[in-house]
Amino acid sequence: MIKVLIADDHSILRSGLKKILNEEDDIKISGEAANHNEVLKSLSKDIPDVVLLDISMPGRDGLDTLKEIKNHYPKLKVLMLSMHPEDRYAVRAIKAGAVGYVSKEQATDELVKAIRSVSDGRKYISPALAEKLVKYYKTELEMPAHELLSNREFQVLRHIATGKTVIEIGEQLSISPSTVATYRARILAKMKLKMDTELTTYALKNHLVD
Repeated sequence: MIKVLIADDHSILRSGLKKILNEEDDIKISGEAANHNEVLKSLSKDIPDVVLLDISMPGRDGLDTLKEIKNHYPKLKVLMLSMHPEDRYAVRAIKAGAVGYVSKEQATDELVKAIRSVSDGRKYISPALAEKLVKYYKTELEMPAHELLSNREFQVLRHIATGKTVIEIGEQLSISPSTVATYRARILAKMKLKMDTELTTYALKNHLVD
């Protein structure tokens, strides 16, 4: 029996996922979580075989939660679930330790297959994602500029591109405004840009924000 923890902040989606998984004889829902803290609390009580983790939870997002999980439970298999297309988060998630990435739009068709695959010790990677991973491991000069950013820098970039202030970003990520400003400076330097408007234009052009 494959035990699965579902971590997503939308109760309706969790219900839909449970309905899909409960139809399978070899999969059992071991718990649910709606945010970062609930994920860690659940894991402290019971370790599942697979964590199905939404990448866009409020507060500390899925990438932060993934990092925390891998720090405490390095062998635990984490399958990322996202409403975003593969080109936005998938490479970053796999690099951070996820064993696969499933789009919510494709969850009905792919989710069970993905869970069984990662439970058996394999990664779940679509052909499109495999191609992106190959491109990722080329030299930095050939990478898109945003791939040079750390996960935290990437988060700050996306917040800047949506028009949030330094204070708002700090509150969202639970860091100080001065720390946000430091990240902003690093982002501009790494991406060889000068102003927030250039960051916003880049993010929109590369579909990094909705």
